Amino acid sequence: MTIDHAPTSADIWIRPVPGSPSDQPGTDGSTDDREADTAARPTRLQQLFVEQGHSPWLDGFSRGDLADGTLSRLVTDGIRGVTANPTTFTRAMEGSAEYDEQLAWLTSTACSAEEAYGELLAIDTIAACAALQPVHRTSNGLDGFVSVEVAPRFASNTGRTIAAARELHRRIDQTNLLVKVPATAQGVPAIKRLVAEGRSINVTLLFSLTRYDDVIEAYLSGLETYISHGGDPSRVHGFASFFVARVDAEIDQRLQQRGASGAGVLCGGAGIAQAKLAYQMFNERFSGGRWERLARHGAHAQRLLWASTSPKNPADRDTRYVEELIGPQLVSTLPKRTTRAFEQHGRVTRTIDTGVQDAKEHLRSLAEAGIDMADVGSTLETEGVSGFQRSFEQAMAVLDAKML
Repeated sequence: MTIDHAPTSADIWIRPVPGSPSDQPGTDGSTDDREADTAARPTRLQQLFVEQGHSPWLDGFSRGDLADGTLSRLVTDGIRGVTANPTTFTRAMEGSAEYDEQLAWLTSTACSAEEAYGELLAIDTIAACAALQPVHRTSNGLDGFVSVEVAPRFASNTGRTIAAARELHRRIDQTNLLVKVPATAQGVPAIKRLVAEGRSINVTLLFSLTRYDDVIEAYLSGLETYISHGGDPSRVHGFASFFVARVDAEIDQRLQQRGASGAGVLCGGAGIAQAKLAYQMFNERFSGGRWERLARHGAHAQRLLWASTSPKNPADRDTRYVEELIGPQLVSTLPKRTTRAFEQHGRVTRTIDTGVQDAKEHLRSLAEAGIDMADVGSTLETEGVSGFQRSFEQAMAVLDAKML
C-alpha cells in the first residue's frame, strides 16, 4: 500500500537530544573547540584522506546517532560517508525509544511492518544525507554518500532488484544517495541496467575476483548505454564493496578442516591478498582506450570499497584490515569500534600496492592446498545474502511486535 499524506521531513521525527552538539543553533553537530582542535591536530581519519586519498566511511548508523550529534561529530573528525543495514536498525529499534513516535503514527495508518520499515529507513537516510551533504559538496560529488540496500529477498530476481532500487531512489531522492545491490548472478544485469538509467549504485557482497570482473563490466557497459542515450555520466557514481575479513574466516576454517600442510602460514592472508589483486584489476580496467573514452564524457571510476574490516580472529590487530589496504580512490567502511581503534593507534601509510607479488604467491599456495577461491566466493555470497535476509526478517519481527 501507499501511505497517504505521510510526513516525510526528517525534522518532524528526528529531534536533537537536549544539550547535544546538534541541539545548538547554527551548528552542524560540531563545536568550535572541536573544529579548532582538529584544524591544529588532524585526526587519523582526516590524515587517511588528506595524505593518502583514502576515504573512511562509517558502517552502520541509527536515529540516535543523528539526534545526539554522533554522526555529525564523526563527519567533523573525518568520516566521509555512511552505510545503513538492517542489523544496526534492529538493534536501535530493540534498545531505544527513538523510533516509537513515528512508529505509532505509522501503526495508525494500518501499514505493514515492511512498509513501516521503508518509511523509517527513508527518514533516517534523508537526515544522514543532509549530515553528509557538506562533504558531498566540497568533494564535488565524489564522497559524502549514504548507502542503503535493496531488500535482500530480491537478490535472485533481476527485475525486482531493479524495481526496488528505482523505488529507493524515488522515495529518498537525494543527490548523495547510493543504493546497494548484491553482486549475485542476477544482481549483475540489474547493476548494468540501473547504471544505464543514470543511477548511482554501490555493489555489495563481492567475494571473488571473477565476480568483481563481471561487476566492472556491468558498470562500464551501463555507462556506455547511458551516454549513448544522451545521459551525463558525471552524475553517476559507482562503488564496488569487496568483503575482506569474511574471506579469511572462511578460508581459515577450510584449511583447518583439511589439515593442510603449512595451514598456519596460509591462515589469515587471503582476504588482503585478494583485495590487493582487486586493486590491480581496478587500475587495469579503469585505464586504456575504452575507459578514456568514457572519462572524456566525465565518467567516474567505480571505486573499490573495503567492507568487513573488523577482524574475526581475536589475535589479529584490530586495525589490520584498514592499515594493510590503504591507497588512493579507495574507501574503507568502519564499524564504530574500528573507527575508535584506528583513531587511537591506526597507521596511515600507503600499502595497497606493496607485496603484490606475495599476494599472487599466497593465492597460488592456497590453490595448491586445495582451496578453490571460486567456491569460497560462491559460498560466502550465498551466506551473505542469507545473512542479510535474516537481519531483514529480524527487523520485521521487531516491528511486528511494536506495531501490535
